[in-house]
Amino acid sequence: MDTQHLNSPSDAPSPSPRGITHINTRHTTRFTVVGNHLAQHRQLSLTAIGLAVHLQSLPSGTRADIKTLAARFPEGEVRIAAALRELEAHGYLERRRERLPSGRIVTHTVSYNQPVPRTAAPPAPEPEPGGGAPEAPPAPGDVPPPPPAPTAPDPAPALEPESASPVPPPAPLPLPGPDAPDPERLRAATALLARLHHHDHRLLLSERVVERLAPAVAAWLERGASPDAVRHALTANLPREPLRHPAALLAHRLTELLPPRPPEAPAASGAPAAPLPLHTCEGCERAFRTPRPGTYCRDCRHAGLGVGAAA
Repeated sequence: MDTQHLNSPSDAPSPSPRGITHINTRHTTRFTVVGNHLAQHRQLSLTAIGLAVHLQSLPSGTRADIKTLAARFPEGEVRIAAALRELEAHGYLERRRERLPSGRIVTHTVSYNQPVPRTAAPPAPEPEPGGGAPEAPPAPGDVPPPPPAPTAPDPAPALEPESASPVPPPAPLPLPGPDAPDPERLRAATALLARLHHHDHRLLLSERVVERLAPAVAAWLERGASPDAVRHALTANLPREPLRHPAALLAHRLTELLPPRPPEAPAASGAPAAPLPLHTCEGCERAFRTPRPGTYCRDCRHAGLGVGAAA
């Protein structure tokens, strides 16, 4: 009898499976058929494969530009643009630039569920499920006619504009204002603005405009500008044509030509000055502080003593 080897491998399968296990449920609605040539592509990145599956699941006419996809997924515009280029290089995507009758350049995105060489003509689209009976297959030996020449498509939601959205103009700078409120300076600024039409009739301002511009004029006066200097800065070299917006012109000049603040006086440096020395009064012999000896104190000077003496 042969010796039984207890350590020989068993023919029964291992109770713990290795690798992936599929649990599949049959889909009856809302599904997309994807070929393994795409799902298991050796050269496409995982981002490109996932993006191709998403594009194939979209209904016709859905926007598929980079900005729309970046708003839908967290990858960002750079990674999505790179994935689209991968799909174009391997024949799963085509982006055609077309010119509309209005002259606008748009991009038409075409997605293929079978990779198509970039030099070959695109295959005819398959009918939608449930859209009618499929066509009968051609008889053996029959050669299908060539596909019709493509025509310019009508404008559809799937066309994405190439041009970016216009950049908004920069916001105007706020009007300057005084550092410290001063009612007298504000009244002078209001009177200066109200009299500008004496120099140019086109500068007749409304009460609301004067109230809005008066703090800016007060800021000029606070910085040492004289009323004549402010008036000259606002009325000099005005354009000859009619002024459509005189308030905007004055606001621009008050903001752009604002003079700098005057320099502050330098702070006193060093130790405080020493007190004056004590000397005896020549009249009452009382000690008081004075820079020179032999003088009289204040009381003696008021009494008439020391008249003509140096104080």
